[in-house]
Amino acid sequence: MVGAVVSANPLQLDVRSHRKCMLICCLITVASFQYGLDYALVGGFMAMPGFLQVFGYYDEIKRTWAIDPTVQQLISSLMTIGTFIGSLAVGPFSARFGRRYGLWAASAVNAVSTAIMLGTTNLGALYFARLILGISVGWFLTFCQVYVNEVAPAHLRGIVFAVYQSQLSIGSIVGASVDYGTHTWTSKAAYRVPLAIFFAAPTIQSIALFFFPESPRWLCTQGREEEAKASLRRLRNKNIKEEEFQAEFNEILISTRSQVEQNKKQLWVEMWKGTDRRRTFLSIAVICFHCANGSSWINIYTTYFLKVAGIGDAFAYSAMVTCMGLLGVFFSFLFVRKIDRRLILLVGVAACGLAQLGFAVAWSAAPATAVAGRACLAFTCIFTFFYVAYAPYAWLMGGEYPNNHLRAHVFGLATALNFLGNWLGVFTAPYFINPASLAGDRNMGKQEALLDYIWFGSNAILFLFTFFYVPETRDRTLEEIHEMFEARVPARKFKGYVCTSTQAMHHGTGKVGEIQELEDVSTAGDTKKAASTAGAV
Repeated sequence: MVGAVVSANPLQLDVRSHRKCMLICCLITVASFQYGLDYALVGGFMAMPGFLQVFGYYDEIKRTWAIDPTVQQLISSLMTIGTFIGSLAVGPFSARFGRRYGLWAASAVNAVSTAIMLGTTNLGALYFARLILGISVGWFLTFCQVYVNEVAPAHLRGIVFAVYQSQLSIGSIVGASVDYGTHTWTSKAAYRVPLAIFFAAPTIQSIALFFFPESPRWLCTQGREEEAKASLRRLRNKNIKEEEFQAEFNEILISTRSQVEQNKKQLWVEMWKGTDRRRTFLSIAVICFHCANGSSWINIYTTYFLKVAGIGDAFAYSAMVTCMGLLGVFFSFLFVRKIDRRLILLVGVAACGLAQLGFAVAWSAAPATAVAGRACLAFTCIFTFFYVAYAPYAWLMGGEYPNNHLRAHVFGLATALNFLGNWLGVFTAPYFINPASLAGDRNMGKQEALLDYIWFGSNAILFLFTFFYVPETRDRTLEEIHEMFEARVPARKFKGYVCTSTQAMHHGTGKVGEIQELEDVSTAGDTKKAASTAGAV
């Protein structure tokens, strides 16, 4: 699973030749900073006296500020519900307006929601702000990932998504660090100062977008082929060889024309037909790895749980856990271009499952003790390291599987279902970790351990699914991936498959008169392959 991949990518397979596109992708992935920032900030708010004095209550028995479990659930989960709603809207919005306008819209909604959270002391207004903030986050994440999937060179998509995850981890570190700096404040500024950071990343990205082109693949789906060619030229360095540029553009243009012809207007229906049904299911499954491995409760409730468990300086330890995630994604830079994505997923989910099991066993053996608390902290760090090391490539593969015409609809639906799963994790976690909830003080150890045993089981299922059903896509162009799915290639044979139809598209010089001839060659090749591989899984 480490050898070279057979690929029809016509571009130079280095980094230096694609500096310009890499810079554009890095600035686009600033959108993920916002998601990491929210997860870290809000988790810390629930242990801040300055926040609890406004939205919580004073516990006379324990002589400390606390928060009602229902309020805790709604503050955390309404943002996730918003991401669900926002992600579902990505397909229709993108089909009409494109990827760039989706990111601009996300910035506008973010500004409104942040302003409400800064100014209100009313729970209802806070709930509403959290909901629409979730819509903006869903748009940020989905439009960002669809865009970079479509513009990055095939051999560098892994690096781009590692950058995406590092931005998310940096956002989490910034959020945890700012929370640590303000958590002792007793005024409203304790949470308002961190909230003001929500304006930073969207502002930077909104300005940068004025200088970036629209996705050439999206423009091709709209029939705006000359604009698509101009867009692709802006994405590639000026010194690119003309034959390389024309080969890549021909590949995108011919394949996208074929995809548009197959998928007319009812895209919500077409994504469940023929070979697209397999691609849709795979995209949803792989993206939902993020909610199925137990990351939601660890990301949201780490600070709160450490404090309830009696571990001193919970805010500092929470920041340390977040730093472990950043180390994990930096570590992934070393192997993402050399190791197959299936292997990355297999090792990642196995390590996350074992970490959840270790957490459960330690807390079951000695609940609410200092030794168990330190062991659980160690397993949380291990989980975070491996989760963040593999997570970006699950997002990446989920965006690679759909065809160009259906990508926004499929990826938006998959992201929405992932956030729905996250919502379930976030909404139910307080019943396991909040002493004021149904768990009760004396059952906290048993309930906490039960939660992690459940997550261990779900990670085991993810491991088996990856081994049997997830195709390998490392270094493949999106058009090659389309050809393999159309030919019904079994998952275990993706790596060695030679995409002759895609290679045939490169031989034109980009002249208009040659495109139809190449399309005929491609169609004939696809028909022959489909017939020879009929019945393959």
